[in-house]
Amino acid sequence: MATFFGEVVVAPSRAGVDEEEEAREETPEDREIRRELEKKREIDIFWTLKSGSTTESSADEPVVCSKFIVAIGRNAAAFLSSFILDSVCWEVVGVVKLWNEWCRTSSTTNVLPTDSFCLFYRLISDPTVWLCQCSCYVAEDQQFQWLEKVFGRMRKEGLQVTILSTCPVADYKTQESTLTLPSPFLKALKTKEFKEQVCCPLLEQPNIVRDLPAA
Repeated sequence: MATFFGEVVVAPSRAGVDEEEEAREETPEDREIRRELEKKREIDIFWTLKSGSTTESSADEPVVCSKFIVAIGRNAAAFLSSFILDSVCWEVVGVVKLWNEWCRTSSTTNVLPTDSFCLFYRLISDPTVWLCQCSCYVAEDQQFQWLEKVFGRMRKEGLQVTILSTCPVADYKTQESTLTLPSPFLKALKTKEFKEQVCCPLLEQPNIVRDLPAA
């Protein structure tokens, strides 16, 4: 335990404590269980871009996409539902199927957005504009899969990606009192490739973005 803030504390080592357990070789049953868990945690994305038929993402050529807005988390997904998706201008073009400790989803696309679904929408008047409403939890070991399979569906040339996410005000690091901050408030991060004007102040250091939005 540290005696003062900033002290470097060496974590206790487990070396020699569980030597018998560590030396035990993995049995065929252990390997089979591990393979089944890895298989179960694989992410599948089903697209309905051709005549309403469901096809896996790897079977189709990348589509042209100019703007892709991704809402991650319940609050961001609810924002899309209330202010953008509340019209008949959008069509569902895909759904994510994944399994982890906090999420169980189905492969069907004939559902309304719920807390356990990740849905993709396309603007009917301009098919190059896409939305993603991701209110389901994507575990750390599944985030790369999610990114690879989602962005593997799109051409990267001229693609502008906007990520919407939320976090508690208590996690916001500032010299001011969080009690005096307006709630909610909006901050932004951008890459050097983004040349347009940002619609809100930039997020100050040492604040960071975590999980799927960071990925």
